[in-house]
Amino acid sequence: MSVYKGKQPSLAQLRAFVAVAEHLHFRDAAAAIGMSQPALSGAVSALEEALGVQLLERTTRKVLLSPAGERLAVRARAVLDAVGELMEEAEAAQAPFTGVLRLGVIPTVAPYLLPTVLRLVHERYPDLDLQVHEEQTSSLLEGLAAGRLDLLLLAVPLGVPGVTELPLFDEDFVLVTPEDHWLGGRTDIPRDALRELRLLLLDEGHCLRDQALDICREAGREDGAAVTTTAAGLSTLVQLVAGGLGVTLLPRTAVTVETGRTDHLVTGWFADPAPSRRVALAMRTGAARQAEFEELAGALREAMRALPVRVVEPGR
Repeated sequence: MSVYKGKQPSLAQLRAFVAVAEHLHFRDAAAAIGMSQPALSGAVSALEEALGVQLLERTTRKVLLSPAGERLAVRARAVLDAVGELMEEAEAAQAPFTGVLRLGVIPTVAPYLLPTVLRLVHERYPDLDLQVHEEQTSSLLEGLAAGRLDLLLLAVPLGVPGVTELPLFDEDFVLVTPEDHWLGGRTDIPRDALRELRLLLLDEGHCLRDQALDICREAGREDGAAVTTTAAGLSTLVQLVAGGLGVTLLPRTAVTVETGRTDHLVTGWFADPAPSRRVALAMRTGAARQAEFEELAGALREAMRALPVRVVEPGR
């Protein structure tokens, strides 16, 4: 790329030249852009000096563009158009909830919360271009750090430096069993019942798997207890349960969707305090859109009060 090393023209000079090129009359051009005629003439002369090119042929009756002026007028218009677009983009960027928002969501949240998120955005933020990316937690965090993603919706705590969490809600886990299981339908299941159950889990890499294992460890289940069957998603897990291969843990928001596909499942409820998880938005600490993301978090909390969750107020 060549770099012009002479004196740089100003936007005012370009604007004056383009006005003269369009009107071919100094008085009319000056009136069109609100500049005095002497100032307009001086600006065009200064532009010619800066570029080292004669742009106009001046006579007593009219003004004509020189051959160089014809070519450069096209370039000058393009520069002014680009500057105008730059200013429009900057103005739009100052307006909250406009432009693109790239939201990353974990698979054990996306199917159950996205309807609420999408409805909220459609109704309250119609100018927001929401783009959703469903990935596992590690990939989402990499995307956030690299700037590929703007905001995450996932289970916390993350404990990652440079990431700020905006808690939304806590939700309990329930035990999903085959219809003839001895724990099916109970409302007072003790956590220590998890010690000996044949527990079905998600594949490695899913944060829900790690949360389930943490719950089992808290219940006294040995780390070496066999987990012989795993699945890539919750839908497969519940089908395995319906087939009698074991039991699994589901977050409350997933129960209606995942257990409604078959009549061969029963939901059991833990005695208080039930094992639970916290779901939050996560952003880069000090993000330019922090105020916008905090407002979105507040709107989501209100929208999610209709779900089987406990909304977490800011600061808790």
